Amino acid sequence: MSDGSVRRARLDDTVDAAIVREISLDARATLAHLSEKVGLSVSAVQSRLRRLEARGIVRGYRPVLDAEALGRPLAAFVEITPLDPAQPDNAPELLAHLSAIEACHSVAGDAAYMLFVRVPTPRDLETLIRDIRAAAQVNTRTTIVLQTFFEARPIEPADFPA
Repeated sequence: MSDGSVRRARLDDTVDAAIVREISLDARATLAHLSEKVGLSVSAVQSRLRRLEARGIVRGYRPVLDAEALGRPLAAFVEITPLDPAQPDNAPELLAHLSAIEACHSVAGDAAYMLFVRVPTPRDLETLIRDIRAAAQVNTRTTIVLQTFFEARPIEPADFPA
């Protein structure tokens, strides 16, 4: 690889990283806006964005919604641990039907999974915890969120994949 091609590969990574950064700040950014920010033509930005989508780096676009305005102001983290350590590790599949569970993460530590949930009221949280325990045969430990200072921050590429 010549010195010029090494420089170009780094430039491409920098430009792609800038596109990713811009759309993570505003998923509705126009191609013209992205073009202005990264210094490429609209068609070049569109081509790069399609390539990022095809590579799975950009997996989709979604709105940022106000949970309180949508009637789900109570957020909580629910750790789950199997009642029987020998039981199958299929909690995510068993819980997927519960729409109040916004995220399910496999974690290291005492718990097997950490769930992030949003519900309208404490009573709804109690019902959800009961449903989680029954559906997946797990123990739970719940931490209620009092206030969120930030979430869904843009992901800054560390080492952008070539």
